[in-house]
Amino acid sequence: GLDAFRNACYAVAAGICDVALACGVEKILDQSSSGLPLDVLGAHPVMGSVSAPAVFALAATRAMNEWGWTREDLAAVAVKNHDNGAHHPLAHFRRQVTVDQVLCSPCLASPLGRLDACGVSDGAAAVVVTRPEIARELAHKDDFPWVKAVQLSVHTGWPVYKADFDYLGFPATRQAASQAYEEAGITNPRADIGLAEVHDCFTITELLNIGDLGLCEQSEAAAFVNDGRANFDGETPINASGGLKSFGHPIGATGCRMIYEVTRQLQGRADGRQVNDASFGLAHNLGGQGSAVAVAILGANDTGP
Repeated sequence: GLDAFRNACYAVAAGICDVALACGVEKILDQSSSGLPLDVLGAHPVMGSVSAPAVFALAATRAMNEWGWTREDLAAVAVKNHDNGAHHPLAHFRRQVTVDQVLCSPCLASPLGRLDACGVSDGAAAVVVTRPEIARELAHKDDFPWVKAVQLSVHTGWPVYKADFDYLGFPATRQAASQAYEEAGITNPRADIGLAEVHDCFTITELLNIGDLGLCEQSEAAAFVNDGRANFDGETPINASGGLKSFGHPIGATGCRMIYEVTRQLQGRADGRQVNDASFGLAHNLGGQGSAVAVAILGANDTGP
């Protein structure tokens, strides 16, 4: 979805069209299969096929060993995001959860339980991209956001084959973020980014994303959430909408939904909890085993020319 938005932005910027529509959609719930889907085509010759929870469980175990993170640290992400999602009228899952509920949820791949994972959902989202002179003639002529950067980074789909891959983050996120910050002219993301919608397919993923995006030191991400700095009224709100944990992950739609959420926040029209005084918002969409990442940065209307 975020790559569709990227292509729409480039089409308008290149003068190929004046108005572009980026769409994402996914129908998952009516499929006949059950259980956890496996990566059969890219199966490891020795390890065999693995599920998405199994892949991200490796990252969780590695972070626990390296930085002393605990299952309670992971659960804090789920508690925060479900609390935000309970206030969002468009969220799929609008129910708060407790740390104990997360810890006691059925195990998917240790140390990740069911409430450490985002849900499976159908969904669709669409975003309109146009030139500023056209936007100034439309309904939101006084509060449309500016696209400051959209960057994409693609790495190997099977990082386990790389001897230097340590599962303490995702190089594609770090590269896409670095490129986006340079394009947007942001030198201190922790100070400048007012809110971020990041890809929390699992609780561990959000924690690693916070560090990879430079919003804090990687080892400090758990403390960043536990201290309330990622809350909707904290230092840098992360997934104030409720994220994938509350919306599920209709894969093609997620990136466009993130742009929608960031746009509404910067306009002061958030559907759920409103973040105050944000000038720049970030959307981060991740695919595969952290192998394909897009990062977009939007600026509030008063940040434009």
